Amino acid sequence: MPKALVTGADGFIGSHLTEMLVAQGYTVKALAQYNSFNSWGWLDTIACLDAVEVVTGDVRDPHFCKLLTRDTEVIFHLAALIAIPYSYVAPDSYVDTNIKGTLNICQAAKENGVSRVIHTSTSEVYGSARYVPIDEQHPLQPQSPYSASKIAADAMAMSFYNAFNLPLTVARPFNTFGPRQSARAVIPTIISQIAAGKKQIQLGDVSPTRDFNYVEDTCRGFIALAEAENTIGETVNIGSGREISVFDTLNLIKQSMAGDVEFIVDEQRLRPEKSEVSRLCCDNRKIRMLTGFEPQVGLEEGLQRTIAWFLNPDNLKHYKADLYNV
Repeated sequence: MPKALVTGADGFIGSHLTEMLVAQGYTVKALAQYNSFNSWGWLDTIACLDAVEVVTGDVRDPHFCKLLTRDTEVIFHLAALIAIPYSYVAPDSYVDTNIKGTLNICQAAKENGVSRVIHTSTSEVYGSARYVPIDEQHPLQPQSPYSASKIAADAMAMSFYNAFNLPLTVARPFNTFGPRQSARAVIPTIISQIAAGKKQIQLGDVSPTRDFNYVEDTCRGFIALAEAENTIGETVNIGSGREISVFDTLNLIKQSMAGDVEFIVDEQRLRPEKSEVSRLCCDNRKIRMLTGFEPQVGLEEGLQRTIAWFLNPDNLKHYKADLYNV
């Protein structure tokens, strides 16, 4: 199996992808963002850590990226700033990490002769659906500084395919959820508040619809795209094709965990009116046609797995249910 590099491996999806690659026989180098606490993020909790080469650094440094990508056959580029609310506060940092970081990884991959690059996009680039399901031809709408930075990062990545024949694919996952997800996202914020014993659950707008995907399916999608030759130069959605409102999703969680909680609106969790993405639903026909990929974990089963993980006190202690995490 090839030698793989996962950037952003210390994060939610990246740590799960690292585990799956190791299980499938890849030799894995995992990038965790450098910090003085010697923390490798969620990589510190994975069972296969002994089989992973962990490197600390920062994709914002082009010289570091050139060293990082040497002797690498396939890159899964997940390193990014992803919290939408924080992008309202510090948009310049999103340009540095998401756009310049992607440029640095693509330039390094080109110079080091990397044979495959999977660049991570997001369904947020589509903005509120103009039609559903959303296929890859849907207009791009920058409704937050985060989504604007990802639109630019996707364009930068694809320019390296068009200009330099870098064998690159843009993977565009819809709303991934599961164990280890940050409480900035709606599913973990509701589960962590209920698990902490709260009776009044603070939320933002619960009317938008989303296409929620269990993290293992997202990771399977990444690997399927990397292992197929006909995906080079393509932008490909990864999603279930199932649309459900945030409110209905939260009621599924409530039914599984506690019947006596109430949802209350926390004003600080509401996004600016034109920035909130009101509807997302994935058209996944392209990835199915190109790779044969099929989602394997439904929403209800994924929620049960996620709830079980959060109910473990050793996991819940990583979350601060009293604080709104932007």
